[in-house]
Amino acid sequence: MNLNELTIKTASAGLRKKEFSAVELTEACLAKIKKRNKTLNAFITVAEDEALADATAADKKINNNSNLLAGIPFGVKDAICVAGMRATGAAKILDNYTAPYEATVIKKIRSAGGIIIGKNNCDAFGHGASNENSMYGPVRNPVDETKVAGGSSGGSAAAVADHECIYAVAEDTGGSIRQPASFCGVAGLRPSYGRNSRYGIMPMASSLDTVGPMAKTVEDLALIMEVIAGHDPKDATTVTDAVPAYTEELEKSVKGMTVGVPVEYFNVKGIDPEVEKIIDAKIDALKKLGCKIVSVSLPHTKYAIAAYYILVPSEDSSNLGRLDGVRYGVRAKTKNLFDLYAESRAAGFPEEVKRRILIGTYALSAGYYDAYYKKAQKVRTLIKRDFDEVFKKVDALITPTSPFPAFGLGEKAGDPLALYLSDIFVSPAAVAGVPALSVPAGVTKAGLPVGAQLIGPRMGESVILRLGHHLEINQ
Repeated sequence: MNLNELTIKTASAGLRKKEFSAVELTEACLAKIKKRNKTLNAFITVAEDEALADATAADKKINNNSNLLAGIPFGVKDAICVAGMRATGAAKILDNYTAPYEATVIKKIRSAGGIIIGKNNCDAFGHGASNENSMYGPVRNPVDETKVAGGSSGGSAAAVADHECIYAVAEDTGGSIRQPASFCGVAGLRPSYGRNSRYGIMPMASSLDTVGPMAKTVEDLALIMEVIAGHDPKDATTVTDAVPAYTEELEKSVKGMTVGVPVEYFNVKGIDPEVEKIIDAKIDALKKLGCKIVSVSLPHTKYAIAAYYILVPSEDSSNLGRLDGVRYGVRAKTKNLFDLYAESRAAGFPEEVKRRILIGTYALSAGYYDAYYKKAQKVRTLIKRDFDEVFKKVDALITPTSPFPAFGLGEKAGDPLALYLSDIFVSPAAVAGVPALSVPAGVTKAGLPVGAQLIGPRMGESVILRLGHHLEINQ
């Protein structure tokens, strides 16, 4: 096995035993990036010099007491700031922007000895479900290069699946970690809202944005979460709850746990029969592991997409107001202030970003706020209550991550509504603020990965990571 194909756990063990160095591990990842990035387009920025310098420093410090992330190269979604490194958000309006500060989650990993290898491509500012809305070109799926990698964190998923980095840190607003994880065949976790700091993240929809890991195994996700989770004084939305020992939780038995199967997730028009069959097999696997499977209902789930696409564009339109060509980023050369705003934003935003800004501005405008945004917030409360009630009866839920496997590049590009429906299974948990995990469940006859989604109660990451780990090791 090549060094870049190792997991965090196996790579860390090798580094501690001095079987290879952090420099050699980093060089293996960089070599894969050089070989594949022109095809897959998973990285916008490759930090070769910085990564090798950090790896050299790590080799001098790594010992048996080092954090398991020490010396391990990772990718960072380009909507997350790294001090001194280019941060585009995959939009040309920030083509020349270098972040002057660092996201808290990145600072924690670097303090543990982690090595940033580069910034991953994504849908611009997180707007999309296919990674075709990047102004730096689409990301291709490493399993089948004619297919999308998923979005918006498609570059992170593709980089991990193609072994261009050992793991990645990404962002999930409505499914942006879980859906591409499913499409590319890796594990991805959306933590509870407030579990991880959002400081240093380019905001999309501030009341839904979360930061989470993508990795080759669920065990690796747990290792990363032990480092990045926790309260941050710079983010008032983070909780003060103690960070659990997630890796210790993995080893506990799942026997006797009750797992719910929401009927609404399996009665959806357009769900791929192969996907349904693969998820049914995972439900059977949980039964064999001693879990009790029960049918449950989340009656307001059907409204999640509608509420999501009012709430998110509304918050988008507000958050993106700061990108005007004046404060920072690319500035159009014009003779008056209005044209400066208009031309900078017209050239710097892709069509999907403009679409969401327009929808959000409309929804928040006088006379429409009560009819749209306020009503969507009320629906959001009902969706959250559904989850609260169902978690009084079950420990976790299992659903498909996506109703279909990865689709072809350009296949849905002309139909934004069809792309929005890609989020049909991942948006409810996001709207409710509860944790959700996508774990590889199998492949279709065409060899395309399919993910199973495990949803847990608020701050219940330990529960779904344990279930996901046992599903993974018992495949």
